[in-house]
Amino acid sequence: MTTAEDQTQARFQGAQRLDCTLDELVERARSLAAGGTRCLLGITGAPGAGKSTAAQAIATALGDQAVLVGMDAFHLANEVLAGLGSRGRKGAPDTFDPWGYAHLLRRLKSNREPVVYAPVFDRGLEESIGCAVPVGRGVPLVITEGNYLLLDAEGWREGRELIDHVWYLDTDNDERQRRLVRRHHAFGKPLAEAEAWALGSDQRNADIVDGTRERADLIINLTGTYRPDINA
Repeated sequence: MTTAEDQTQARFQGAQRLDCTLDELVERARSLAAGGTRCLLGITGAPGAGKSTAAQAIATALGDQAVLVGMDAFHLANEVLAGLGSRGRKGAPDTFDPWGYAHLLRRLKSNREPVVYAPVFDRGLEESIGCAVPVGRGVPLVITEGNYLLLDAEGWREGRELIDHVWYLDTDNDERQRRLVRRHHAFGKPLAEAEAWALGSDQRNADIVDGTRERADLIINLTGTYRPDINA
């Protein structure tokens, strides 16, 4: 007899690799929305991989059939991070509230409430705003994106168990780092500081995320004219 542990291990043994365009990815997501029950789709990858751009493009294409809810909204507040001495490490796994994120995913997955109001992370403020994203009961597909959807650690595992499909975006490392420098610079960091953050803190987090890729359902190389913006 196959135990629940056996099923979980089998689920995470060897991700399928796929080259596709963003339009093809949208159609894959559309098929999930047509499944008849609420589905949670996760999009992950290293910082700068283009998660936000891809997730937003899918949500926009699907209209009222999908809503985007970000993991980044569970950043600990800057004041809390300062108190912990972790302000300079913001973005590392322990600078989030994974249990809070898992609780939100559980509410979204059960789909018992008329509407769930999810928080959103404001990059300009570098803080989260609560109750900013309404998710009605009639929305068939909830898209969630973030770095640590596949992390095998307490709190993060509980969230992963609630996500039906996780797609890992694989991106050239040099291009990914260039995107990060542009992002940090665009949001106010001097160029030298932006480069130091992208090659330091961001890269350490990217190494952690890279180690989780084989736990994905799909490892995706986006082809064609895909061009993530600075929020990717």
